[in-house]
Amino acid sequence: MNSNKISLLVLAAGMGSRYGGLKQLDEFGPNGETIIDYSIYDALQAGFNKIVFVIRNSFYEQFKTRIESRWSGKVELVYVFQELDHLPDPFVCPQERTKPWGTGHAVWVAHEVIKEPFGVINADDYYGREALQTLFNFLNNKENIDHYSVIAYLLNNTLSEHGAVNRGVCKLDHNSNLKSIEECKGIQKDDAGKIYYTKNNTQFFLETTTPVSMNMWGFQASYFDYAEKLFSEFLKQRIEEESSEFYIPELVQYLIDHNILNVKAIESNSNWFGVTYKEDKPFVQDSIQAMISNGYYPEHLV
Repeated sequence: MNSNKISLLVLAAGMGSRYGGLKQLDEFGPNGETIIDYSIYDALQAGFNKIVFVIRNSFYEQFKTRIESRWSGKVELVYVFQELDHLPDPFVCPQERTKPWGTGHAVWVAHEVIKEPFGVINADDYYGREALQTLFNFLNNKENIDHYSVIAYLLNNTLSEHGAVNRGVCKLDHNSNLKSIEECKGIQKDDAGKIYYTKNNTQFFLETTTPVSMNMWGFQASYFDYAEKLFSEFLKQRIEEESSEFYIPELVQYLIDHNILNVKAIESNSNWFGVTYKEDKPFVQDSIQAMISNGYYPEHLV
């Protein structure tokens, strides 16, 4: 392990089907800044010194040009590719496969370039500087060398007014360790303002203060050994299923269930917002402008 390096892995390979385009490159700040730009700014403030992007070959040049126009020379930048045929040996992607392999695969593809503690975030989510600082502090603490972490947000702070969302609902023990995480799809509010999701034709209601994962994780380099093993097992069983996906929470749940390590749930009151739908964009732009107006961000990040 390189004790001087702590990386931030940015998952940016999504094609934005519900958004209608590459939202990771969409402009939200007054000078064309992306959400990624604000995450990088906050990450550098927190202490991260290496940024790794998971992208696709199809938009590599466009993405790299945009990122390096602001950040080249200011932090180490690395690019890796999440492609359907990038699988552990000896697996070969079925020819008819078109769907990505999931977030667990997206992190695994960085195994050749990350040998140090690292955080994980989504490119199209704004997490807040305090959350990134908390994540860095966890990874920088040598006492946590054998532990992972998830930054948990309050459910009510993570909903969209423009449609249902998917969230990793967390259950914690009395020591704030993660006991379980369940990917709940289609979470929304009913006409009375109650939060619910539907599973197997049954409605389940959730409290506003339910801790949820927004895919912000703290991992050690050991993650990749577990990912190689579990993703290979997944492929053995499900490689022919056209819509099968391997998710980060599935790997984390396996480690918890088999008492391999603890995953500390660190609750955050940071402001979170994201762009699941095109209609979310004005709110994000207004939120960023408000933070510039009150001095939280400079008018020009760099």
